[in-house]
Amino acid sequence: MGQLQLWLSALEMGCFFGLLALAYYLVLVGAGFFNFAIGPYAMIGGLCTSYLVLYEDMNVWAAAAVAVSAAAALAVVTELAVVRPVQRRSGGGELPALVAVAAVLFAIQQLAGYLFGYTTLPGQHLLTFDPVTVGDTAIQPSTLVLLAFTVVAFGGLAAWIRGTRTGRLLRAVGDSTHAAQLLGLPVNRVRLIAFVLSGLLAGITGLLFAPKAGVSSLSGLSWALSGFLAMVVGGTGSVWAPLVGGLLLGAVEVFVPYYFGGQSHVYGLLIVALLFFALKPSGLFVRRVRA
Repeated sequence: MGQLQLWLSALEMGCFFGLLALAYYLVLVGAGFFNFAIGPYAMIGGLCTSYLVLYEDMNVWAAAAVAVSAAAALAVVTELAVVRPVQRRSGGGELPALVAVAAVLFAIQQLAGYLFGYTTLPGQHLLTFDPVTVGDTAIQPSTLVLLAFTVVAFGGLAAWIRGTRTGRLLRAVGDSTHAAQLLGLPVNRVRLIAFVLSGLLAGITGLLFAPKAGVSSLSGLSWALSGFLAMVVGGTGSVWAPLVGGLLLGAVEVFVPYYFGGQSHVYGLLIVALLFFALKPSGLFVRRVRA
């Protein structure tokens, strides 16, 4: 494998991790806690699309619309039926909500296994065109689509958060939910918007990444952990921080096994996680809360 192909693979993995981390970021900023169901949302986006195309003979775009809508619907259910009631009963505590969301993660995986089976399904291509050749390296259409979506997603959300009233409300609620409530801001509506956007983003991300290695009902947990670690590494100081964390992890995922072989990337990711949790738990970019 040439160096260009290695860097391209690292970029692709980094964009995938970064997009998952961005979905985490949206909920963290808008609702103030980690939504570990992000991975299962992404898994539903890819798995449901593949199942509908392969077993129900549905058009890939129609299947993608159903799958992404299902991911967004699961995000809404997570907020309205799980997180909000748990936080209300616990007086706004974060730990009970985290435990509840962890339960949602495994519940979605079990539901996906029951509905779609436990075998790995090949991912579906939304766009098909000839690979783009750069030197001796052929860049596949699925890679180009994922890279393009990454640019659009990060750029669009950065502009939305900075330039729209709803985006500014999201940051205000994230800075202090209690203060936002005292000021009469629509906290519940902002939280729901954050969950919906994270579900849509995760669903599309899982759908676009699935052609690389397939997707199964067990993919949700590993994707949830990868996205969470990318956000921890990047931090929450900027909308672009999750992408930086994702790209760093993507480089570890690709280059460590290339030079050290086997499953060494697992140890590489573990070392990165330990270093950041121990030495820089706020990540590379620290969020500044306005007083």
